[in-house]
Amino acid sequence: MSALTGSLLRLPVLAPGVLVTAYSLSALSVLYLAARRAPRWWALAPGALAAGGLTGALVLWVVEKPVDMFGTPLGWSTRAWVVACFAVLGLVSVNLRRTTLRRKAVSLAGAITVVLTTVLGVNAIYGLNPTVGAVLGLTADRPVTLPAVARANLSAPSASPAPLWQSWHAPSGTPTHGTIGTAVIPGTVSGFAARPAGIYLPPAALTTNPPALPLVVLLMGQPGNPDPHSIAATLDRYAAVNHGLAPIVIVADQLGSPTVDTLCLDTARYGHVATYANTDVVAWARTHLNIRTDRASWTIAGYSNGGQCAISFAASHPELWGNVLDISGEEYPGAEHASRTLTEIFAGNQAAYDAHKPVAILSHHHYPDTTAIFTVSTDDTSYIPGVKRVAAAASAAGMNVTLHEILNGGHGAGALDGGLEKGFRVLYPRLGLSHP
Repeated sequence: MSALTGSLLRLPVLAPGVLVTAYSLSALSVLYLAARRAPRWWALAPGALAAGGLTGALVLWVVEKPVDMFGTPLGWSTRAWVVACFAVLGLVSVNLRRTTLRRKAVSLAGAITVVLTTVLGVNAIYGLNPTVGAVLGLTADRPVTLPAVARANLSAPSASPAPLWQSWHAPSGTPTHGTIGTAVIPGTVSGFAARPAGIYLPPAALTTNPPALPLVVLLMGQPGNPDPHSIAATLDRYAAVNHGLAPIVIVADQLGSPTVDTLCLDTARYGHVATYANTDVVAWARTHLNIRTDRASWTIAGYSNGGQCAISFAASHPELWGNVLDISGEEYPGAEHASRTLTEIFAGNQAAYDAHKPVAILSHHHYPDTTAIFTVSTDDTSYIPGVKRVAAAASAAGMNVTLHEILNGGHGAGALDGGLEKGFRVLYPRLGLSHP
């Protein structure tokens, strides 16, 4: 990837200046499209707008109902953007008939502007994709420079070390913010072809003699990208009041492509994703990151699709993960398209499918030293019941469970940021980063 391409992919798209500019250009485009001098124009234009809007509504119905592309109902603000976009495209269509070449060209430019603005507007509602690359599902390679790894990390997991808040004193010159970048984590054992992972190194990791720090592996939603911006912002705030201390974070890719739900299982159809996350990513972390090796210092975290992955991995691999943070997680693999998953992955074997659900895995084990945090938004009605059922199952299995409800966070950036904030409030003492 060229430096220019990388820079373009890293351009921010949630900045107020970008959004205001896009909205203003679209408004001017609509005014131009509407201000046409033609016989019976003021009768023709409303009909074109209505036809376009009805087409948009039909497309939404197909996407949400028969196809169920997103697995959850779209919000009314998102629907409004889509219907409005199609309405304007209806107006564009009549501006292309019996008009000058100049008007056709400007109308097409206006159509492109409105479509792009709709993408930006819908993205701003959810707030999960902060850059051009994230919106396009492309990772802008930005290799991060990793500090030297302590030799102890390469050995077997150690006993719980002393809390860092007691022994660590930030030296002068400690950065005020951490750094983010990317790293390629190969599927050496699994063979899974993952996109480059996002990496967050907190301020303490950037000092001359950095301490070994806790590890967090975060898995994002689907569709989604291994983007570290949200968790980096949260942990920078925590680090600012805890002498630069925060976990090192790998935002791993469990999808391979933003359009594919791999279920976080080892399957012939989607690849060995569970092995990738719990073997390849873990081995890479041990050999490349200056991290603590005791399970109490390791957290598997996830949002939405990734939340299901996180609790599934914590339940299946308690020897690795001493903590789990499930943010607005799905109840079980393929919950958004259960009948298709049952047929395509389990050949109709309901018992085999049920055995891979977190509630079932949790019911067969006991977890006396695992901290589990579940969060869900108060207005995320599609996810609340499942999150509560899984949290109850984790509690019954012996995990130390905390359930937080995020006020009106929806199922986008509000849910993610609120879940990270609440989650690390519980995790910081557990990880030895702040006073209990």
